[in-house]
Amino acid sequence: MRGLLLFLAFSVCVQLYAQETPLRFIAHKVKKKETLYGLARQYNISIEQIKEFNPLIEKIGLKKKMQLQIPVYPVVEAPKAVPLKEGLEKYLVQPKETKWRLAYRYGITIQELESLNPQIKEGLKIGQEIVVPKRDASETKALEEAFNYYKVKPKEGFYRLEKKLGVSEADLIALNPSLPTTGLQEGMILKIPPQKTGDLKVENDLLVEKVRLEDSLIANNFLQLAAFLPFKANAIELDSVEQTKALLKKRNIHTIAIDFYMGMAMAIEQADSLGIKTKLTVFDSENKKAAIKAKVENFTWDGIHAMIGPLVPSNFDYAAQLLALKELIKIAPLSSKAVKQQSQVVQSVVDLAALRTKMVDYLAQQLDTTQNVMIIADTLNAAFVKPLEAKYPFAHRVRPEEGGFVMPDLIDSLLIDSLPNKVIFESQDLNLAANVTSLLNAQISKERDVQLFTTWRTSIYDNDNISRKHLGNLRFTYLAGTHPQEGTKREAFKNAFQKRFGDFPSKEAFRAYDLTLDVLLRLAVKESLYSPTLEETDYLENRFLYEAHPEGGYTNKGHYMLQHQGYEIVELKK
Repeated sequence: MRGLLLFLAFSVCVQLYAQETPLRFIAHKVKKKETLYGLARQYNISIEQIKEFNPLIEKIGLKKKMQLQIPVYPVVEAPKAVPLKEGLEKYLVQPKETKWRLAYRYGITIQELESLNPQIKEGLKIGQEIVVPKRDASETKALEEAFNYYKVKPKEGFYRLEKKLGVSEADLIALNPSLPTTGLQEGMILKIPPQKTGDLKVENDLLVEKVRLEDSLIANNFLQLAAFLPFKANAIELDSVEQTKALLKKRNIHTIAIDFYMGMAMAIEQADSLGIKTKLTVFDSENKKAAIKAKVENFTWDGIHAMIGPLVPSNFDYAAQLLALKELIKIAPLSSKAVKQQSQVVQSVVDLAALRTKMVDYLAQQLDTTQNVMIIADTLNAAFVKPLEAKYPFAHRVRPEEGGFVMPDLIDSLLIDSLPNKVIFESQDLNLAANVTSLLNAQISKERDVQLFTTWRTSIYDNDNISRKHLGNLRFTYLAGTHPQEGTKREAFKNAFQKRFGDFPSKEAFRAYDLTLDVLLRLAVKESLYSPTLEETDYLENRFLYEAHPEGGYTNKGHYMLQHQGYEIVELKK
């Protein structure tokens, strides 16, 4: 025998098939939509037993028309089942089911489900037989993909949930009508509006705490950072107050450096409150390679754990190849333009090409022949669009007219009332984007549904010439490396920043805060920016999930799947 016998109770007379040498085999040709789980049910054996005699499944998966050998085992009578208590019934765990999903479906808490089934405290298994409350089909609750779900923690009341999630008691009761009767109970599952996530993240439809490195054991509580920022201080005539004010009012690389430094200062203050003492040495790069070289050569780098900057990619590449910095962790902080990857180089901004690739993968899950698909792309994006045309040969290809616009009559003729209309738009031209979004929005009606996607969202969509209302109507969907997340933490940061510096933080200040705090926490917890055990981290506007780069160093793969809904931008489930 090879371990415990597995069985599935699919008939009145339940039988066990011992895992011995099979008596014989049954030939089975895989049909469309058949699954391993379904075949295991059909032949009353386990999935593992099917895989054992069909090793090709592990390599390529279950494919249509695949010829399988289904083992038939000697029959052993099953022990007599213990009668169930009144009001209970048996249930076989389905693929992808979790304890919280079952608790929600049957209207009980997770603790109640575990008390009925002590064997599931370590987790559920597909095909496992468990006990659940007896319910009519009308009494069980189906999970809706359009919503998120939340497990109530000990001592949480309506007030605390409103502070945590931003959902009022009235809204919770509207979505969870049984609450007035049951009250809030530890371990119960609540349905939550999709846009209300507070400072939590969505994981398989359930709202869970984000990865918090500060909750981990601190391995190093004294760190030294260096930073190269292009203040260009020698170009500012400090004696001329008016000239200095005028210079700093302009948005340029030097004012960006000042904002970035202020964000770093806030991160170091936050790290200090967590018990991580940090010494920061800041160099003025003057935005000149000669200045960078001189300052690198005239500084003793022993004891420095990491260097952030320079901000400009060409200057960063120059600094990274200097011999004195060869063994030091060097972090490219701000630009999405790729830096030269090599050992100890970290690209902290998500690469646009990587975002486009991930978005193409997402579109593959969203688009099919049951929809009316349209691809609108200008000549600059023609090469990128060719693979999309090959992937969706049924799609309509629209080429803009000279001058950067699309003919309204053409759009009207290609959109269909009876099917969902999915439009992929690829252009970084503001005028064309304004034209296309306006035209598509005008086509939306009760009979005609239109949704807009892009694989590359640039800053043109922040321009006032593109209507935020139109983007919301079109449910404009895209991937991004950053996403301002409103919540209590963000509000607290803005207030603290204003109190310290007398102004609200810019996007560069947010970026510097998130990046610097993440660097300090990773160094304190793992003494490295990368570890296979470090999950994706999430801060005020940025996520970090580092992966090794083939040419050396690491790149950030953390991203957000976003969609305009009304006037809001909502994160979708990945």
